Amino acid sequence: MVGIIIGDNEPIDRAIRRFKKKYERSGILKEFKKRTFYTKPSVKKRMKKAKAIRRSQRTFEEKM
Repeated sequence: MVGIIIGDNEPIDRAIRRFKKKYERSGILKEFKKRTFYTKPSVKKRMKKAKAIRRSQRTFEEKM
């Protein structure tokens, strides 16, 4: 469960922004989207392979 502590003189906008960052980093929305529908094992395998390719390209570009 994600939560934040709001300071005495902290504006609500800043608190909401901090909450959104914490919420996004925790991966709750990603997990929810993943569980809302069934993905076939073949599609999972394809997605995993594409993710690995993107990751390797990113590391290759960083080295250059």
